[in-house]
Amino acid sequence: MNSALALDRIRIVLSRTSHPGNIGAAARAMKTMGLSQLWLVAPQAHPSREAWARASGATDVLDAARVVSTLQEALAGTVLSAALTARRRELSLPRMHAREAAAELLRHTAAGEVALVFGNETNGLTNDEVALCGMPVSIPANPEYSSLNLGAAVQVLCYELRIAALTPQPPADPLPQLATHDEVEGFFAHLTRVSTQSGFHDPANPKRLLPRLRRLFGRIRLEREEVSILRGLLTSFERKVE
Repeated sequence: MNSALALDRIRIVLSRTSHPGNIGAAARAMKTMGLSQLWLVAPQAHPSREAWARASGATDVLDAARVVSTLQEALAGTVLSAALTARRRELSLPRMHAREAAAELLRHTAAGEVALVFGNETNGLTNDEVALCGMPVSIPANPEYSSLNLGAAVQVLCYELRIAALTPQPPADPLPQLATHDEVEGFFAHLTRVSTQSGFHDPANPKRLLPRLRRLFGRIRLEREEVSILRGLLTSFERKVE
């Protein structure tokens, strides 16, 4: 796959952005690196004159931006998603540095669209938002001062994605038919329902069962056929419970 087509399959997702100027800065950062898919999850202000001013010519990226209500909607149909997070999260998968994460995202564009998710300027991504993504990512900044403006963080990751796209890669085995985000989330919803019906999971006293199960299955990238097998097992258990 050529580099332009690979970059076209990458969604840059901004979740709950509070300052419209940062949306414009992100659009500018994307266009300079050849990315075009901007998704906005529940922005506080959009459209905005400030965003268009900060975009500095990348208004086509802003005009084409998709605005959705939830992160689930922004990730629909993707085969891999990465969450930018500066801090270590309990029960989260191991974080990858930006450069290796960019290469991994690019590799998966051969199978479909991928997403890179950025959180709110003040609080970043919630634990639930990080859990929806298959790969936590961090920028190896100065540990004594690691605070990055949202636009700057988007620029760093878009640069790494472009470098990964332009770097010749040795021939690799074809990727398996990976389950999409929707299919994986459907499996987790099914698993939650069956474990609750069986009495194994108590919603009133959940402790950490469901996050641990997410981490367990998150260690691998589930294939479509594997999800089908797992859901078939759950359906069989469901009939027994009924």
